[in-house]
Amino acid sequence: MLQQLVMDSAGAAVGVFLGVLIGLGMRKRKGNTEGLLADSVLLTASAAAGLALVVMMAFRYFLY
Repeated sequence: MLQQLVMDSAGAAVGVFLGVLIGLGMRKRKGNTEGLLADSVLLTASAAAGLALVVMMAFRYFLY
């Protein structure tokens, strides 16, 4: 059951990861590093994707 939840929710996590990676990458190039975890775009994007995965899994578990 858990594997199915992860597989169903992975698309949202990948989309969030790519979006945050692109957005924060452009923002860091301009010199604005405020709000990044450990001054790392990759770490921040990974954390956002992990959070998105957990939230989507919870939505799918409780709403379907």
